[in-house]
Amino acid sequence: MAPAKKGILERLDAGEVVIGDGGFVFALEKRGYVKAGPWTPEATVEHPEAVRQLHREFLRSGSNVMQTFTFYASDDKLENRGSKLSFTGAQINEAACDLAREVANEGDALVAGGVCQTPSYLSCKSEAEVKAILNKQLDVFVKKDVDFLIAEYFEHVEEAVWAVEVLKETGKPVAACLCIGPDGDMHGVSPGECAVRLVKAGAQIVGINCHFDPMTCVKAVKMMKEGVEKAGLKAHYMVQPLAFHTPDCTCQGFIDLPEFPFGLEPRILSRWDMHAYAREAYNTGIRFIGGCCGFEPYHIRAIAEELAPERGFLPEASEKHGNWGAGLEMHTKPWVRARARRDYWENLKPASGRPLCPSMSSPDAWGVTKGHSDLIQQTEATSKDQLKQLFDRSKSQ
Repeated sequence: MAPAKKGILERLDAGEVVIGDGGFVFALEKRGYVKAGPWTPEATVEHPEAVRQLHREFLRSGSNVMQTFTFYASDDKLENRGSKLSFTGAQINEAACDLAREVANEGDALVAGGVCQTPSYLSCKSEAEVKAILNKQLDVFVKKDVDFLIAEYFEHVEEAVWAVEVLKETGKPVAACLCIGPDGDMHGVSPGECAVRLVKAGAQIVGINCHFDPMTCVKAVKMMKEGVEKAGLKAHYMVQPLAFHTPDCTCQGFIDLPEFPFGLEPRILSRWDMHAYAREAYNTGIRFIGGCCGFEPYHIRAIAEELAPERGFLPEASEKHGNWGAGLEMHTKPWVRARARRDYWENLKPASGRPLCPSMSSPDAWGVTKGHSDLIQQTEATSKDQLKQLFDRSKSQ
């Protein structure tokens, strides 16, 4: 029998770098397997080969964690706003666990079961109702014996705390990530205070995912770390940001940008930007480093290559990637061969190629969050009248 893999806390306690995976929702939407809007993961049962292949690409690029593709797979989200699926949440989540485990077993990777914010919370449902929704997902993760659990993509620390309280009842390690920036959660709770609440609720790993670019997320995690240490508590730290530049974002993050979600490509980070991000995260004391929306396998490979000295090895995918563009030494054109050096790529200022494109946008910033009537969710499809009201309001902003 193969020796048992070290668990997530065992790895982090030893100071190892754990590399996460990337943004399944965005990656699979671009490939035609996920619908933008609902963002639900029925692809695990409709097109398991697509999900499996993406897991494999992240594993080959250096990921140590195969996170189950269970984003927004709670029953209240699967049934929200006219969504009609032929599969139950349990079927989707079980398939996600099986796919993640299959690929994790092909390498030195762990399986993480993930839950995220719920429409029920935004609709002001009670703590008991929200926890019941999360518990239904948790039943599958326990049945499939995932290695650890992640509560991610929470805009409000209150709901994240409820999620941690549910997840810790399994006895498995719990990580908790908020999708907030340095300004704190949507009700103004600072990153440091958010982290303290999550650790006190039982999370052993805390951090940030989604909504903001890597450096902004690292800054927010640094604030979390400072808050936890000031409170005399201990935790490990993780970060899984966007692969998009977001200097113009306000507290709601990239979903406020007018380019969200179909025009974000000009903002994508290069692989060389990812080298800088990985080093900054490591120097901040973060040891669980991965990605979220926009992250493709080559981004994860860049993180693994930057941190290869600390990890002691390169990922398998580096067999097809020369260090800092070294493969360009074999190019037929001399001016391209001249780019086979680190200082060229580190100092490059990429152009957008769009003559009339502004460098930054004006976020929508409607200022709507949990407790506002506009965020009460519904099972029926959004009506034309409701859409007209939104279109008119958008024009007046």
